[in-house]
Amino acid sequence: MVKLMVRDSETIQEAVRRFRKLVERSGIKKEMRRREHYQKPSEIRRRQKIQAERRNRRARMLGR
Repeated sequence: MVKLMVRDSETIQEAVRRFRKLVERSGIKKEMRRREHYQKPSEIRRRQKIQAERRNRRARMLGR
């Protein structure tokens, strides 16, 4: 959970900007986008497999 205390000399616009940065850094926005639509378990496994293949391919190209 993100908490933001508005400072005495801070405008609302500055507080909103700071809040957006906190939300972005905490990963809440990314999680919301990920959960926006339902994904079947088979679809999740498929995506993970594709990502693993990409990581392996990149590692082989870099000579690791």
